[in-house]
Amino acid sequence: MAQTRQVRAIRTREVLLRAAAEVFDEAGYAGASINRILERAGLTAGAVYFHFKSKEGLARAVILEQAVDLRFPQGRTDLQQLLDMTGYLAVEMQHNTLLRAGVRLAVEQEVAGLEEYAIYEWWAERFREELLVARDGGELLPGVDEAAFAQLLVAAYTGTQIMSQVSTNRADLPARIAGMWRCLLPALAPGHVIAHLRLPQPTGQDSA
Repeated sequence: MAQTRQVRAIRTREVLLRAAAEVFDEAGYAGASINRILERAGLTAGAVYFHFKSKEGLARAVILEQAVDLRFPQGRTDLQQLLDMTGYLAVEMQHNTLLRAGVRLAVEQEVAGLEEYAIYEWWAERFREELLVARDGGELLPGVDEAAFAQLLVAAYTGTQIMSQVSTNRADLPARIAGMWRCLLPALAPGHVIAHLRLPQPTGQDSA
């Protein structure tokens, strides 16, 4: 019986998280309401306050769990892995509601007073790990600071996706990320490494 209740509680939390992500993605933090989220989830107010306590708690969960559905490209041990990750994220941002909502809330969190920086640190650490692998493979320029570059990459990616959202509802995000890399790569890797890298491309197109 206790196990059944636990399974039910986990499912209820998941339903709430997904419904909240849909509403936050559509309306942002300010435009979302607990009632609208409950209506989308088909649940009562008690479920929200049991699992998340408030709309702020729901928003924080969406921010921190934005990457749970992601399945990053695997199998490479070079700088191409990092480019493939960012290209994959660009495509996911076009249709992954939880990721999109989490990113939107992370950008808008000043409105909500959340002050949740941990997710930026998480992304920076993921990128830093890939840069360290590339360093071990001799692909980075000697003076590159992996931690500082990872922080820069998070900032550049965040700004690029915002511009893409405003401009084309992220339809051109993969192409914009490719443009970002064209600017960043000369500060990261020597020319002979860059020459063999494949930049992110729009969905349905082959890498060049």
